[in-house]
Amino acid sequence: MVLATAKVEDFDRFWQTFSTKGAELRKQRGSKGGHVFRDPDDADRVWVVFDWGEDEFKDFVSSPEAQEVFKEGGLQGRPQPAESVGETDS
Repeated sequence: MVLATAKVEDFDRFWQTFSTKGAELRKQRGSKGGHVFRDPDDADRVWVVFDWGEDEFKDFVSSPEAQEVFKEGGLQGRPQPAESVGETDS
């Protein structure tokens, strides 16, 4: 699992691209899905929990194809992964 955050210019524009072209490209790169959340304190920030390995995520965000999708979706920079500090069973 990877938790990533990004600033977006317009949520609707982001969602349209994320759920179509972005989803197709992520699937091709091994993603098994994701859950999108809006930051309660910043309407222009989204958080996404991806069912994806960290290495695959890093390869994806640095790829030229992803850069085009980010631009089309109105992302302000690359998505940034949150640091994983541990996990529990409950």
